[in-house]
Amino acid sequence: MGNNNIKTALVTGAASGLGFELALLLAKDGYHLVLIDIDSAKLEAAKANILKEYPTQIIVMVKDLSVINIAQEIYDDLNTLNIDVIINNAGFGLFGTFYETDWERGSQMLHLHILTTTHLIKLILPGMVERGSGKILNLSSLAAFQPGPLMALYYASKAYILSFSEAISNELKGTGVTVTALCPGPTKTAFQSTVSEDIAENKIAFNMACAKEVALYGYKAMQKGKVIAIPGVFNKFLSFLPRVLTRNRTTKIVRKIQDKNRDC
Repeated sequence: MGNNNIKTALVTGAASGLGFELALLLAKDGYHLVLIDIDSAKLEAAKANILKEYPTQIIVMVKDLSVINIAQEIYDDLNTLNIDVIINNAGFGLFGTFYETDWERGSQMLHLHILTTTHLIKLILPGMVERGSGKILNLSSLAAFQPGPLMALYYASKAYILSFSEAISNELKGTGVTVTALCPGPTKTAFQSTVSEDIAENKIAFNMACAKEVALYGYKAMQKGKVIAIPGVFNKFLSFLPRVLTRNRTTKIVRKIQDKNRDC
């Protein structure tokens, strides 16, 4: 990966779903890849599938991104490799009332969504600014626009990602580095089985999008330097609701949607 003309992209949660689809799009455009995931078997399969399609160079890193200071470990493993694109896609959900959910799992989610995402950008961003180019895509969610009863920590963590992305995007104007927050609604990925923990009644079936389409939408938005990307007309409408309704009313609506989604 030493050729200065070839750009390198780092993708977390790259073994399946949106991460894999985004990695495919990057490979198609000639990027070399650093693919990170906790699932080594799926990660190797993803690498093999990408290489069948596109002749690029791929480094795989098997990492648990919910571990404290894992971003520093990843950065050290990169060993001075310049990263031109960061896609912070890894994440999972946790369903249930806050007082009943497992704290260990909740803590891991917060470390992954907030601390690892932020620290990884903190470490790689200075090099991007110094080179005068770079793109960052952070996976937020439609959940970022309002509180989310029954998934309180998830919604709050995605709100952090959106707010953080918007703020540093503003700071980076004129540097050649852009930040995009992708805010999809429910998408057919492994996330659904993780959040539901194999409980059928917890599986979201409402307003479901295709991972390939969401990835392409987010990828194009990142390449254009768009700050907020919300795929789907209905999702755009839902993101606008908190601006016209009270937060209390919006929270009640989200609670009804959460209950409805899991009655299917």
